[in-house]
Amino acid sequence: MTTRHARVRSDSYVDSVRLMTATRAMGRRRGVEWAAAVMGTPANVEILSGRGFDDEALARATANDLVFAVIAADDDEALRALADGQAAVDAAGPSLDVEGTAPRPGSLEEAADAFPGANVAVVSVPGEFAALETQKALSAGMHVLLFSDNVPVDDEIALKQRAAGLGLLVMGPGAGTAAIGGVGLGFANAVRRGTVGVVAAAGTGAQEVMSLIDLWGGGVTDVIGVGGRDLSSQVGGTMADLALRSLAVDARVEVILFVSKPPAPEVAERLLAVLGAKPTVAALLGAEADVPTSPGVRLARTLDEAAADAVELTGLSRPDPGEGLAEAVRAAAEAMPQERTSVRGLFSGGTLCYESMVVLSKRLGPVYSNTPLREGWGLPAPDGAHVCLDLGEEEYTRGQPHPMIDPEARIDAIRKEGADPRTAVVLLDVVLGYGAHPDPAAVLSLACEEVARRPGGAAVVAYVLGTDTDLQDVRRQRAQLEDAGCVLAPTAARAALMSAAISARRPEVAEEIP
Repeated sequence: MTTRHARVRSDSYVDSVRLMTATRAMGRRRGVEWAAAVMGTPANVEILSGRGFDDEALARATANDLVFAVIAADDDEALRALADGQAAVDAAGPSLDVEGTAPRPGSLEEAADAFPGANVAVVSVPGEFAALETQKALSAGMHVLLFSDNVPVDDEIALKQRAAGLGLLVMGPGAGTAAIGGVGLGFANAVRRGTVGVVAAAGTGAQEVMSLIDLWGGGVTDVIGVGGRDLSSQVGGTMADLALRSLAVDARVEVILFVSKPPAPEVAERLLAVLGAKPTVAALLGAEADVPTSPGVRLARTLDEAAADAVELTGLSRPDPGEGLAEAVRAAAEAMPQERTSVRGLFSGGTLCYESMVVLSKRLGPVYSNTPLREGWGLPAPDGAHVCLDLGEEEYTRGQPHPMIDPEARIDAIRKEGADPRTAVVLLDVVLGYGAHPDPAAVLSLACEEVARRPGGAAVVAYVLGTDTDLQDVRRQRAQLEDAGCVLAPTAARAALMSAAISARRPEVAEEIP
């Protein structure tokens, strides 16, 4: 007989990393069957209710309340686990400023007073409160990285129109990546400074191009994330327009790189029409048709092609990430049992998932997903189909940390897909950088080895997005996965091509133009 206990701590908003730490602390307690530390959003409360929690305090919880929930064998173990969770959250001690002598500011206004030279604010609060905090930052004359999701589109339009009138950037909502003045914000990577300016409506898309530019000898001035909806017909590219114009007049910028999943055609055409005075590369992933451009604008099919174009335009040698990949996949393709044909992608990066589906579908046909490319390619997928899942989407992260923060979220899925007798390839991205797990390959490698080393089993194709100067060290991460038997790819697009090559038993596909 199990018991359920929940405890609510009012007005105690904490970030995903501390929630993950508390969840693990409770889950390690003997006798605990399930545990979670979450914020009391309506969606999280609904999940807890579905697991049988009916505590009266839980029903009154708000998005700013911290909730600890445990299912355990008996009351004593549940209460001990709750205490473990609370201790884990409190382990960092009271919040201190940089000198360690005074409390951190409790509001945006206090922070602006405490740091009078600050010109960028990061807003990461529940979506219903994000617009107000962003308005406060704009009133204080600051650019904003709006990390929050679930911001109504009408609020986004109003914020961006006001910001444009003030000459300020609102990067977001849902902008996970930026690098301003050499400082990485959100899920950014540690890259060298250089002459390429990046504007991106795609978070891991921005990380991919900035990391590849660094790998291939170049560098960036700034990376400006504008949020995935900015290039929609509704929002109209308000922030992309301001960001692109800013880079066009920035003397430090020699090459402009523009990254997006499919934009509204009329928005893309309008934005690209005013570019070209400086060499510009535009990667509009999955666009159905080429967008008219001026002579100074190159269109790229993939993120690695866009990064290679940008590096070449700065005067460096053009890299060839496809060289030698046919031999890298030949053994896996030739040894694959006949019945294994499916590619199963398990992604932490939404843009990398999207790009992979574009590349795979051109070679293998329909690819099914929770974020489908086309109508009719959604879930559930037919038996034996190719499937790519964006495990960072809300349906997989409700009450759980994002897979870039907690790689353990993918372990069960790796084992499940690898055990399917129809799976030829388990395709993975491993995203490094600020905010990401300190050693994701160490967490994933055992499950990858179980799949990759199984006689007659599936291949594991892995791509590690990161740089030598990231905390996690891209070389160390790659070495761990290679030791586990993974086939390593040099870019995200090439990982998809290598997977298609193994699935089709055609090694030469790995070196094709994406």
